[in-house]
Amino acid sequence: MEKVNNTLLTAFILTGIPYPLRLRTFFFVFFLLIYILTQLGNMLILITIWADPRLHARPMYIFLGVLSVIDMGISSVIVPRLIMNFTLGIKPIPFGGCVAQLYFYHFLGSTQCFLYTLMAYDRYLAICQPLHYLVLMTAKLSALLAAGAWVAGSIHGALQAILTFHLPYCGPNHVDYFFCDIPAVLRLACADTTVNELVTLVDIGVVVASCFSLILLSYIQIIQAILRIHTAEGRRRAFSTCGAHVTVVTVYYVPCAFIYLRPETNSPLDGAAALFPTAITPFLNPLIYTLRNQEVKLALKRMLRGPRTKSEV
Repeated sequence: MEKVNNTLLTAFILTGIPYPLRLRTFFFVFFLLIYILTQLGNMLILITIWADPRLHARPMYIFLGVLSVIDMGISSVIVPRLIMNFTLGIKPIPFGGCVAQLYFYHFLGSTQCFLYTLMAYDRYLAICQPLHYLVLMTAKLSALLAAGAWVAGSIHGALQAILTFHLPYCGPNHVDYFFCDIPAVLRLACADTTVNELVTLVDIGVVVASCFSLILLSYIQIIQAILRIHTAEGRRRAFSTCGAHVTVVTVYYVPCAFIYLRPETNSPLDGAAALFPTAITPFLNPLIYTLRNQEVKLALKRMLRGPRTKSEV
């Protein structure tokens, strides 16, 4: 595409994901339902943890509550704009809106990476050092660790946004993606992006690789500890506790690695892969944590039958 003069862009047009026009209404309804159910599901997790005194003071569920907030945030940053792509007409996103979307996506996404690592460490302490768990992982410490994840994520998001948008954008304004993300936006820059691409690869690579390595090390120790448990019931409960976390980590990290940790190819599969951390994972997390976590299911049952029990007393 030919670059246009030196006039700086004031807006971008997101091309969205390719789809057959006859399925426009289907995709609009589908992603609208995904968004609504994501917000309701994560809100239900938050209410359940807050309402149940057995959960809201325990580190594992403090982290789970923070995860629900992040999922609601990521979904709200990305999915409404995705839904707009399935309506008639061209709907540009202002330059500032594009900056904000990129910042908040990488802020919340990196915070989620750090949080998954903290959740793995929490499970490591609970299973491998059960006698010292309450001393090593207090509610206060878990809250401080979660706050640290927010701060580190904010710094990461700001770094990526500043590096991306300090470049001049004066040419075509069609972002070949369904949201403002680094690889898609950099293709429109009117300057050499080699340094940006290298810094992005190293920065995101360090975050993803370090977090994933720590999670992997934690679960190697956890599996070894579980295999030493003598009773089948004890092993089943331990695996059940960790199964939900392993599932969401896999669904989150594999697409992220595919998008960011490989040479720039502008593959059409990038958009499909990006739907997982932006729309699918936030939707699945409440389902995974309620279906696979016995304590959350019991807390939900207690909360739902609470008013009836009180009236019967």
